[in-house]
Amino acid sequence: MLTSERKHLILETLRRDGRLVAKTFASELSLSEDTIRKDLREMAAEGLLSRVHGGALPLSSPLPDFAARTGLAHAEKRALGRAAAGLVDPGSTVFFDGGTTNAELIRALPEMIAFTAITHSPTIAAEFERLKNVEVTLIGGRLYRHSMVAVGTEAAQAIGLIRPELFFMGVTAANAAAGFSTGDAEEAAIKRLIARQSRDVWVLLTAEKLGLQSPMTIMPIAEVSGVVLSGEGDPAMFEQAGVSVRKLETLTASR
Repeated sequence: MLTSERKHLILETLRRDGRLVAKTFASELSLSEDTIRKDLREMAAEGLLSRVHGGALPLSSPLPDFAARTGLAHAEKRALGRAAAGLVDPGSTVFFDGGTTNAELIRALPEMIAFTAITHSPTIAAEFERLKNVEVTLIGGRLYRHSMVAVGTEAAQAIGLIRPELFFMGVTAANAAAGFSTGDAEEAAIKRLIARQSRDVWVLLTAEKLGLQSPMTIMPIAEVSGVVLSGEGDPAMFEQAGVSVRKLETLTASR
């Protein structure tokens, strides 16, 4: 088999299965594992996949800028926000990560709800304008414009002083082997810090983020409390990790 043919099969396997195990793939093709590992190294250097221990994962597509993302999967994000709104208890302290899905969550909250909201995103803070009974704390720092969130030492110091009951964490990809990930190292570090400070961590996931990996790992799947998935999302990798799952189709059917 030609090298180009092997690499084509590797990409097809990643698209179909969301992962590739080098030993298994080599056995299926009756080739040496070293041959497949060499292919994976070359393809990773070409930016075609992400190498992990024992195999490879597909790369997530580069994210468009913040303004462009507001119009992507809008109906799905709105449904996710409505499903997650019930997790916010009156009187609690909740940290909201940046992102367009969390903005939809805030828009779904009842107008008279009263609780304490903390965020390091100025765009998220602005979403609370209509919720007059919500006390909002905005954490400052260096603005990472791609996600419109504060990062750096100043933000980390402020986050280290708080203990939220709930953190709605934003991610750009979720994969069983690589966990939750995002595109920037500083942003990933801030997310990990907020998660450590929080009692519970929930993630709202649109279907296109599942099975992919972004450059910077945030944490393993098993380290979050729960996820909210659209009807098209497969809950298997979360359930296997002992993570609570809320699926939109299940919630809709129960109403």
